[in-house]
Amino acid sequence: MTQALQIGESFIGDGVNAAHVNTVFGHRDGPAGIAWATALATPSAGHVPFVTVLRPSLPVKPLTLFVTKAAPATDAHGLLIWGPAQAGIAAGVAEALADGTISREQADSHVIIAAVWVNPGADDAEAVYAHNRLSVHTALVNGAASLPSTDAVIAARDSPSNPFFTPASASSTASNLVPSGASA
Repeated sequence: MTQALQIGESFIGDGVNAAHVNTVFGHRDGPAGIAWATALATPSAGHVPFVTVLRPSLPVKPLTLFVTKAAPATDAHGLLIWGPAQAGIAAGVAEALADGTISREQADSHVIIAAVWVNPGADDAEAVYAHNRLSVHTALVNGAASLPSTDAVIAARDSPSNPFFTPASASSTASNLVPSGASA
């Protein structure tokens, strides 16, 4: 049975040129289509969703809405969002279509929302492009496969970390969070 809505996530690269992409993929007639149209019609200051294109007048399929997670901080940051990050998202979606992660039938019946992080400190257009291309493709693959697995989430519960924070002793902290009378 095909999932009605697929949600994916991927973080690729490190430092200021890393890419963090979240995807929502689903049918135009379902919740993904409603969210897609609503987001396009209701931009907010600094966050203007736009249709992702492979080149002007050639939108990628499935139609993909690029939603930036960080408002453009400078003109250079805005150019990295609209240029290499957008090109990377478009190419990664097209790759998912070409490799069958997204079927040819879904190209015209489904939509994608890509929430994309481009660090205001990013300084390498080629790295921004490459990381966003791989990140959106990976997010779509992960969404199609319902990843991560529940077992992977449970296994990682005592050792959370991300590029911005790693607890000094996550496993010992977890045992202190167990309510009295419960076992760890």
